[in-house]
Amino acid sequence: MTKVRVYVTLKPSLLDSAGRTVAGALQKLGYEELEEARIGKLIELQVDPYSEARVKEMCDKLLANPVIEDYRVEVVA
Repeated sequence: MTKVRVYVTLKPSLLDSAGRTVAGALQKLGYEELEEARIGKLIELQVDPYSEARVKEMCDKLLANPVIEDYRVEVVA
């Protein structure tokens, strides 16, 4: 089986309210050097057999919203 990681993030042009909240909290805790935080999600899949096209299809249909999110796929093993 092949382990695949899918990283999903909001497109850079979109406001990340969760990221702003985290950044504000960290700055209040004394981490003034922090300029920005963005929140995403990590999805791990085990597929057999591995097909790049099929994983991309999974992302486009369910795992990410291509209108507002970007994703990248990393094959682990």
